Amino acid sequence: MVFYKSEEEIAIIRESAQILGKAHGVVASNIKEGITTLHLDKLAEEFIRDSGGIPSFKGYNGFPFSLCISVNETVVHGFPGSYIIKDGDIVSVDCGVKFKGYHSDSAYTHGIGEIDDATFSLLERTKESLYKGIEKAIVGNRMGDVANAIQQHVEKDGFTVVRELVGHGIGKNLHEAPEVPNYGKKGQGMKLQAGLVIAIEPMVNLGTRNIVQENDGWTIRTRDRKPSAHFEHTVVVRKDKAEILTTWDYIEKALK
Repeated sequence: MVFYKSEEEIAIIRESAQILGKAHGVVASNIKEGITTLHLDKLAEEFIRDSGGIPSFKGYNGFPFSLCISVNETVVHGFPGSYIIKDGDIVSVDCGVKFKGYHSDSAYTHGIGEIDDATFSLLERTKESLYKGIEKAIVGNRMGDVANAIQQHVEKDGFTVVRELVGHGIGKNLHEAPEVPNYGKKGQGMKLQAGLVIAIEPMVNLGTRNIVQENDGWTIRTRDRKPSAHFEHTVVVRKDKAEILTTWDYIEKALK
């Protein structure tokens, strides 16, 4: 069942998203060569809780951390741990915040130091594809229009879209209907209506689209062990232009 949000509910999600954006900024200020991924997780959790929020991911279906941190060939759902970030790594940081009963969700993939040209292009195209999808998240379009815009943008440069993992509705629950795929055909899927809040999150691989799940039951990596990028915003469908509720402003300030 799809839950459309009132303006009051959207306002709370926007508040949640501000805490989330600032938590991402804390991570961006500290992410560098020589830092463990677990250190970043602890910083984010502390900030979220000090801000009156709850980390959405911690305890979700048993997930033990506040962040999903996915390095290089890890697509999503990577566990923070003792891994020490190195020059040339790409590091996806995915985070959710629950505030006043409502969730927000966003992800950003960081390039650490000098990354090779192909991987840099992967990051740029994946980020661009997210905004191509968001442009289509307007009243009267269909979910396939969002999905197709993402797929077309990355595939024209030879990158591949992960198909087994999708974006999602979001609100009182972290994951709600509908699913938001990153591939599809224009004009297909559910018709988008005002007040639909969705997390759009392209997951794009440098090599083939095939993925495998590690033995921990969570971590998803590329089968060919080539890099994968992941960017995500929580948005609300509007009449003429989707509203992006989450923000990367604090990331961008930290990276200046």
